[in-house]
Amino acid sequence: MRTVTIVGASLAGLYAARELRAQGFDGRLVIVGAEPHHPYDRPPLSKDFLLGRADENRLALADPEETAALDAEWLLGVRARGLDTRGRTVLLGDGRTVSTDGVVIATGAAARRLPGDSLAGVHTLRTLDDARALRADLTRGPRRVVVIGGGFIGAETASSCARLGHAVTVVEAAPLPLVPQFGARMAAVCAALHRRGGVELVTGTGVAALRGTATVTGVDLTDGRTLPADVVIVGIGAVPHTSWLTGSALALHDGVLCDDGCVTALPQVVAVGDVARAGGTRAEHWTSATEQPRVAVTNLLAGRTLTTARPVPYFWSDQYGCRIQFAGRYREGDTVHVTEGEIADDGAPGASGFLARYERDGRTVAVLGVDRPRAFLRARRALQRTEGRPDERRRVAPAVL
Repeated sequence: MRTVTIVGASLAGLYAARELRAQGFDGRLVIVGAEPHHPYDRPPLSKDFLLGRADENRLALADPEETAALDAEWLLGVRARGLDTRGRTVLLGDGRTVSTDGVVIATGAAARRLPGDSLAGVHTLRTLDDARALRADLTRGPRRVVVIGGGFIGAETASSCARLGHAVTVVEAAPLPLVPQFGARMAAVCAALHRRGGVELVTGTGVAALRGTATVTGVDLTDGRTLPADVVIVGIGAVPHTSWLTGSALALHDGVLCDDGCVTALPQVVAVGDVARAGGTRAEHWTSATEQPRVAVTNLLAGRTLTTARPVPYFWSDQYGCRIQFAGRYREGDTVHVTEGEIADDGAPGASGFLARYERDGRTVAVLGVDRPRAFLRARRALQRTEGRPDERRRVAPAVL
């Protein structure tokens, strides 16, 4: 294998590049990125960056020395428009092509949008450019902010906007935010955090339309109400970047389908990060983007699936001054018990936070911690020992495919 092309200058793409060099690949390495930026950290965009506590330099995932050591060709600000699997060529949007022996797909996902969200004052928050535009809008004096979607991005952004002194309303179509992730009981705790933070939470209703001509002025709800708005933030999920792969030999269904080793139907093509549907699951978590490349690169260089990994899912969120951490696989019907700390009378976490365990058939399958980092770490490690699949990684020499 003489050339490997990573499509996506993302967190997962950077980790794949690191793994290729660490695992002995010394050939030509090409990294294609649709954005003009080198890989940067996205979680701070809704928190410290929006609050003005982190500048763009602090978002960089690699310093100039490491970037140089990767000895890669960076093709930034250009999108991939196709993959010719027979000709082993990546087609670029500017007409160029990259001949390659192996491909790592790390194109991530794009924020899901609403009809009419081209109005000024309507934002998504997925990229650095998104965050720049939103931060500029929020510095124009007190704003009436409506956040559509009570998921992690919506909750974190609402928390930041409230801390900046804006009047914030969160609209969530479900009866409670984050029920699929935490279940109803713990989702109620997240709802209480909004109330404690001075944010109005409107649940059980959707968005009918956005009001305004050139600039947004309000949000019409499906229950007939209208919320006045100067700024609207749409946080209703993400769509994996797979359209450029249409017509290729790869199977696509809410991501790029691959096995537990991140290998697609073609052994010379692997997928990692938000775009990868590995073993039937697509996980939009920072930890997945950093853990999958190790296994994916091992298998890519071997030319077949030698090793698989299905680590225990882990993610975290910072909302209203609280650090929320979750590990495991929650399913509806699991029972949940608070085993340390307490939930306060207002339904939000107590002063010292809490640790909750999810149980199924008499065993712990997930843990949730709020401001209990040490207890959570112990519980997460115990869960990894019982629920995690062992990493069967074996050292292999690069193969010519």
